[in-house]
Amino acid sequence: MLEIDGSHGEGGGQILRTAVALATLTGKSVKIKNIRASRSKPGLAPQHLEAVRCMSSLTDAEVSGLALRSTEITFAPRGIKGGEHEIDIGTAGSIPLLLECIMPAATRAEDVLSLNIRGGTDVRWAPSIDYVRYVFLPAIAKMGYNAEIEVVRRGYYPRGGGLVRAVIHPSGLKGVEFTPPEEITIKGISHSSRLPEHVALRQAASAKQILSDAGYDASISIETNNYESTGSGITLWCDNIGGCAIGERGKPAEEVGREAAEFLLGELNSGASVDVHLADQLIPYMALAKGESGITAREFTVHTKTNIWVVEQFLDVEFDAHENELVKIAKR
Repeated sequence: MLEIDGSHGEGGGQILRTAVALATLTGKSVKIKNIRASRSKPGLAPQHLEAVRCMSSLTDAEVSGLALRSTEITFAPRGIKGGEHEIDIGTAGSIPLLLECIMPAATRAEDVLSLNIRGGTDVRWAPSIDYVRYVFLPAIAKMGYNAEIEVVRRGYYPRGGGLVRAVIHPSGLKGVEFTPPEEITIKGISHSSRLPEHVALRQAASAKQILSDAGYDASISIETNNYESTGSGITLWCDNIGGCAIGERGKPAEEVGREAAEFLLGELNSGASVDVHLADQLIPYMALAKGESGITAREFTVHTKTNIWVVEQFLDVEFDAHENELVKIAKR
């Protein structure tokens, strides 16, 4: 049984998600210890617990240690099934982070995998669902990944209640050399629920002003709804580069828009081919793809380096990094 130290590097929930996904792909049993050991509340939080439960159901895995705040689990999968599945993370647990666990493994599902997932679509410390739809999904589509993601309703912290439908087709992946955007065409979505319409409008206006001052136009659509949870957010993107920000009580709408726009500008001005968060998320797909893949990023964060470390524990691949350039160079 392969042992993974969950306190390695960044030491967060990503180690758990990547390890469970790759255990499923490789058929290797895994023990993950010291889960989130450095966090203020170590061990499995509700969304991590649901991620492992979901993968256990999809793979008929034998699992031990699956309990709230558990710091060690074992996971022995039997291959990922297709079909339709209902998943309820509970409250505002991040749907994008759950998908981060499921999607690499689903490339080798027995059949098409259809998921109805309830939880949070736009919450702190996670990519927004629009980032997944308009940055991450198009990026892995270039590698041959075939999936559709639909937002039925949004869910914000703390109530959640979001609903996302994902349909994932088994597919092989090919290596891709990601390049910076040839033309800067910025798009975005500013959204709110159970708030005055001007909140989403002000988020968008602030972002557009920041981008305009930097010499860029942006087309930002407005979504206002009356879902069961209250909240707001904005996501901006240009090809493989995106930025998002979430509204909070007491946080001006203008600050939300400015936060997303300034992050996007920092990434675009770096000349990188992908943003720092996408670099992190692409690691398992680069490893699984047939042939060489390459990216450039403004920096390779501890998250990215940790994800590389986890991938290299499971797969016979090697990554080569030089300053801001990272390449999956070869099988070992």
